Amino acid sequence: MMAAPTLADETVVPLPTVSKVLKQLSRAGLLASSRGVNGGYSLARAPEEISVADIIGAIEGPLSLTACVDDGETICEHTSICGMSGNWDRVNRKVLAVLESIKLTEMAPKPMDFLSDFSRKPESEPAKPELML
Repeated sequence: MMAAPTLADETVVPLPTVSKVLKQLSRAGLLASSRGVNGGYSLARAPEEISVADIIGAIEGPLSLTACVDDGETICEHTSICGMSGNWDRVNRKVLAVLESIKLTEMAPKPMDFLSDFSRKPESEPAKPELML
């Protein structure tokens, strides 16, 4: 469990930015939040089950390199004469597959130290008192 102010201090990212990102990750089901003196955020799933694609999608929305995709809504007026438009869907799928294959455990600078702070504490272990925004 980690509180937003603690995470902001440890990452040297401004607290409003940290709070916004934590809320987005919570809405996407990647983090669980709890209020109160012992409140904060923890991972909602095991870190090896969370992909870079999950994180980017939670913050940025659906992943797409360009609007020129066969399966999506086209907003480019040149699609009918563009020789590349049919290929972008294939590129998007490949990039998404790579991002889905990279897990949070691979991205953390010190996976065990950093991610262990986000792990849920067992019931028998007392939680550290931290303030929740």
